[in-house]
Amino acid sequence: MKFRVAREDLADAVAWVAKSLPARPPVPVLGGILLTIDDATPPVLTVAGFDYEVSTRAEVSVDAETAGRVLVSGRLLSEITRSLPAGKPVDIAVDGSKVTIKGGSARFTLPTMPVEDYPALPELPETSGTVDSAAFAEAVAQTVVAAGRDDALPMTTGIRLEIEGETLTLAATDRFRLALRTLSWTPTKSDLSTALLVPARTLSDAAKSLGGSKDVTVSLGDGLLGLQSAGRRTTVRLMDLEFVKYRSLLPNESTTTVDVPVQDLADAIKRVSLVTDRGHHLRLQVSDGALTLTAGGDDEGRAEEDLPVDADGAELLIAFNPGYLIDGLAVLRTPKVRLAFTTPSRPALLLQLDNSESGDTVDEGYRYLVMPARLPG
Repeated sequence: MKFRVAREDLADAVAWVAKSLPARPPVPVLGGILLTIDDATPPVLTVAGFDYEVSTRAEVSVDAETAGRVLVSGRLLSEITRSLPAGKPVDIAVDGSKVTIKGGSARFTLPTMPVEDYPALPELPETSGTVDSAAFAEAVAQTVVAAGRDDALPMTTGIRLEIEGETLTLAATDRFRLALRTLSWTPTKSDLSTALLVPARTLSDAAKSLGGSKDVTVSLGDGLLGLQSAGRRTTVRLMDLEFVKYRSLLPNESTTTVDVPVQDLADAIKRVSLVTDRGHHLRLQVSDGALTLTAGGDDEGRAEEDLPVDADGAELLIAFNPGYLIDGLAVLRTPKVRLAFTTPSRPALLLQLDNSESGDTVDEGYRYLVMPARLPG
């Protein structure tokens, strides 16, 4: 096996595959990256990784003298390809149990790993539809912010994908907040209806890295989710867990609403929450035309700030974990947000506000729900 490849193309492909490799592989070969060149015309290099849960595969154009495949340490290969001189072609050759990598004046020799011990890569399931890559990446980013990170509660570490005809819905919750995003997509079958749970971190990494072309092809089947775009594809093993019945958590109406610029509110929360610590929360007081933020107390310091807002409905005092509010505001894609409240003990909604000639309108495509903190007394 011997070939020449552009350094930038190789480094990008290897870095993308290496991100999905386990930090502590249960067996050494699962920490490797598989390089394969088939007898195809024109020749293509496939860079792949697999740990039985997630597979990644990228294709790169090369000038190949001979076909073959080799397995090498993913960590080392990623570091080497990233450090090679920019703009110089890279020559890779396999000789027995060694692989030589040359770029510019740099030369590396690495031991190979037993390729016969490497598991077979899963094939993509049957295509289920396509979705705009930018819209999909944005939807995942807006949803993953509410996913949990506690492996003791595995259900919370996933993103639920619901497919109903031409509508794709993503939902995630860590039990303290809930993010819900809907978008349109193009299914191969108009009557497609299903729901699945995907590891949130894996889906987030895949969605961000598959934005190189207009559309992402989505494949479902055999307990796998497959995503493919611009010469890259990944498969993810689905989580066989029941997701929380989240729709009952969404309030049907509100008694108080506050419309405020996203950046103004985010900056004020960050300033006021400087005096908070574990066990203390940010308090929001809604009155006519003003939103007052307070935190802290006499012992640890106190902060207060008034924001002019468009408020409607009853006056309200409610408290939140400030980090949850900041996370939700950070993924909004509109200049203004509507805070919708019912009572101090019920969840509140953060809604995107679109500006139009007729005034501000709520974007129903994204909802971020956050549970309030208990107020003293």
